[in-house]
Amino acid sequence: MVSMGVDSEKNFLHRKQSLYQSLDESFGIQKEVYRGQQYSQIYFARLHLMRTLLYSIIPNWKPHLPVCTVLGLEEGKECIIVGTLYKHMKLKPSILDEYSKERSASPLVQRHNFMHLDDNLVLEDESGRVKLSGCLLPSTYVTGNIIALHGKETSAGEFLVEDALEAGLPQQIERPIQLGEDKYVVFISGLSVGRSSSNPLQFQLLVDHITGHLGDEKEQNIAAQIVQVVIAGNFVEVPHGLLNGQNLGSKDQSRLFEPIKELDILLTQIAASIPLDIMPGSSDPANFSLPQQPLHRCLFPGSSAYNTFRSCTNPHCFELDNIRFLGTSGQNIDDLGKYSEANNNIDFMERTLRWRHLAPTAPNTLGCYPFTDRDPFYIETCPHVYFVGNQDKYESRLIKGSEGQMVMLICIPRFAETGVAVVLNIRNLECHMLSFATQIHS
Repeated sequence: MVSMGVDSEKNFLHRKQSLYQSLDESFGIQKEVYRGQQYSQIYFARLHLMRTLLYSIIPNWKPHLPVCTVLGLEEGKECIIVGTLYKHMKLKPSILDEYSKERSASPLVQRHNFMHLDDNLVLEDESGRVKLSGCLLPSTYVTGNIIALHGKETSAGEFLVEDALEAGLPQQIERPIQLGEDKYVVFISGLSVGRSSSNPLQFQLLVDHITGHLGDEKEQNIAAQIVQVVIAGNFVEVPHGLLNGQNLGSKDQSRLFEPIKELDILLTQIAASIPLDIMPGSSDPANFSLPQQPLHRCLFPGSSAYNTFRSCTNPHCFELDNIRFLGTSGQNIDDLGKYSEANNNIDFMERTLRWRHLAPTAPNTLGCYPFTDRDPFYIETCPHVYFVGNQDKYESRLIKGSEGQMVMLICIPRFAETGVAVVLNIRNLECHMLSFATQIHS
């Protein structure tokens, strides 16, 4: 039990604690062996898993219609087909195109979104593939979605879609009815320690606030109720140009390690009083492909000395007092934003839950390990809290499933740019911003 001093008269606040359980086992790659396998096997595993699920709920959706394979379609006959969506995209980058344009005089412009009006969808199963037309919007879906479609084959050989069935939110473990007392989880992402424009004072203020070294007695009382800190990726930024494949001199090696060293000093202050989970992100010294594996503890000699420090996978899943958390460092949502459209990123988050899949674009456009017999991104149990790091702004939304599931969705903004962390009360799943914007804007 960690004590926090309030005044010189030996009055102490005791930090609240919660029961923690890590559920990252499915994201580990320890027992996997790479033997040069291709990515078709992860698609087969995903299709088998999701099709079995969809077959079980089709009788409640359209019990009067037969289920066919693509090869078994008959012109004009209404039926249901289940398979994997593939999206033909006119603007999707191709490595061959990039190579052919390499000597071109005109510069290549980096696009933020590759959608086009001519994009179209194809549904594929083991027997074949068929082009889709009708009510299914290509802008909503991505390559890798598993879906059930009601419709009929046209004379042109296309499948005219009349209705679609997604997997929907999975079963959820029952949330404790009465937790009784407030307990808070603090989410931070995009610290980018080492970036020239980052403000070290912002993070130090946050550290001092959550560890109880700032504010009056009332604020320290609230700080004592923080039971967990989660850092969701992109915590350091290595100076550009250093990692170019050449051997580094001792001076460059020092510059390379300096941001991690600085981060460890700050994390040690947190780990000394609060349990801390740290997830790798796209800019961190970790493997590129999802699921990203825990960073080695030797990178954090100071903070890893505490048993409160946990180096975790990305995606990351855990439970606090029987409240289930699931989250990523943002790569899955950022990739959806390139190959589909939504009003905001929290819509993308909701879609991944209703598709029961964290990263449907993996391995097509999002790097992932070539699993042979499973798809770790399948969401088997519905979380109570679903968070995504490294977003442009803070957003939250409470969504409800058809069977009473309730999930709080949280977009965590990049701290280095916004000075904003997110605080969640696990008693009632309410969340709010914690702002440390110290920069003066003209």
